[in-house]
This record gives sequence, structure tokens and C-alpha cells, in this order.
Amino acid sequence: MFNVENLRFTYPKNKEATLKGLSFSIAKGEIFGFLGPSGAGKSTTQKILIKLLEDYEGMITYNGKNIAELDDAFFEDIGVSFEMPIHFSKMTAMENINFFLKLYKKNHDIESLMKRLGLWEDRDKMVSEYSKGMKIRLNFVRAMLNSPQMLFLDEPTNGLDPANAMILKDMIKEFRAQGGTVFITSHIMADIDQLCDRVAFIVEGQIKEIDSPRNLKMKYGKRTMRLEYKENGKTVQQEFPMDGIGQNNAFIELLRTKEIETLHSGETTLEDIFIQVTGVGLNHE
Repeated sequence: MFNVENLRFTYPKNKEATLKGLSFSIAKGEIFGFLGPSGAGKSTTQKILIKLLEDYEGMITYNGKNIAELDDAFFEDIGVSFEMPIHFSKMTAMENINFFLKLYKKNHDIESLMKRLGLWEDRDKMVSEYSKGMKIRLNFVRAMLNSPQMLFLDEPTNGLDPANAMILKDMIKEFRAQGGTVFITSHIMADIDQLCDRVAFIVEGQIKEIDSPRNLKMKYGKRTMRLEYKENGKTVQQEFPMDGIGQNNAFIELLRTKEIETLHSGETTLEDIFIQVTGVGLNHE
């Protein structure tokens, strides 16, 4: 869907480049996660891919065509949900939607979208009366208005309660299942883990890692098996090397004789990988 080669970009007033030679591709039908600390270049990259920023160096192709040469028909193909919901607050939700619908040739079934996201009954409410979560859901409706082939989602579930976040994630998966492609940035690593086929970590304008969440966990995790069991009324924890565990007599004896409470492989989490790769804690974004 997208191929990016040696992408470089420097803001006019900056001496140092924000993007320092990014190269990556996004396959058609893939959910591609783009992760990194604040200031790493995530938003800049997205703005270039959706043609909000120009004057970059390098080559970007969309469906094999140089995006610099694409006309406004490109915007019929993409849907964008920015992190901060942008709506006309003195208009109702439906008035907002109808305004943006007129910008596109193709239109999605708005009623089904809004019903799925729990907004249909509040469609005639002023957006200023919407909660933050409702505004975020309305943002997603707007991104889907033109039945896009490609979605750009920036922190799509941030501010949503677990039930509504799950609905949104299900809709993203369904979009992919129907052939859609997604570029997503988020600091909620559980979302990235659940959704993404591959993720890229960007640090100081350079990509440090690209792989599937599973492969990254295998690479950065420990090949161990940890179990917890009860002994004399207390919980005891032991760890064993994964290699040759089927012949590890001490491990097998514990399984055979103890009341096992938990059993875990030593794979790491995306949060841990984020911190290892970027050197930045998620709570300091």
C-alpha cells in the first residue's frame, strides 16, 4: 500500500532533521503500528503520508505511485482520525457529519456506524455537550465517512472506557478483514498487541525495530518457564530454562506433585520492549 524509502524531513526553523532516513513498507490489508516517544517523529511521518506536509526528501509511493504526483483523488482513499477530536462544537453531531460527507464522492452508511458506536440516539445533540469519549467515537465515524481503503489512526482508543474501546478495536479488525489497511499510533500497548500485524519503533527520527509483536517478544523475552504453586499454605515461585524443559526432572516433578496456580513463559510485554528500544518510560510521554 505504502513504500517509504530514505524519508528525511526538517522543519523550516529547525537545524536538526526530525526524520533521518526512514525506510519501511505497509502491506495491503495490514495493520501497521508506529510507536515511539514524544518528539520521535511519529506525527511528522503521518502528516507526510497523508500529504499535509511536503518538502521532504526521499521517495514515498502509494499503490505504486509517487504520492507527490497524486491529485485530490488520493483523499477519497484515506480516512484520518487525529488524536485530538476536531469538530464544530456549535453544531450537532449529525450536522458535523453531513458537512464532511459533502467533501467526498463515496459515503459510508452513517446510521450503522453511529449505532455501532452508541452515538445514533445522540446524533442531534450539540457536540459541545458530548463527553470526551463521545467526541473520540465521533472522530472515528468521520474517518470512515468515505469508505476509505486506508485508515490513519492516532491514539484511537485513548479516553474510551474498556467496552467502547473493544467495539472500536473490533471495527478496526473488521475493516482489515474487508481488505482495508491501517496505520496506527498509540501509547496503549495492549491495543497495539491486539491489533497490529507488525510494529515499527521510531527513536529520534530513525526506525530501530520493525517486526510482528510475537517476534519482538521472542527476541526481547527470556526463554524461561515460571510457575507458582502452593506449599505449606504459601505461594512458591520457581523459574526453569525453556530449552530441554520436557526432560527437566525437577520441573516435571513439580507439575506432578504440586498444586500449580500459574504457569508462564518468559516472553516480555510490548511495554517492556518499548522501554528497551526507546529508552523512555511510557508514563513520561
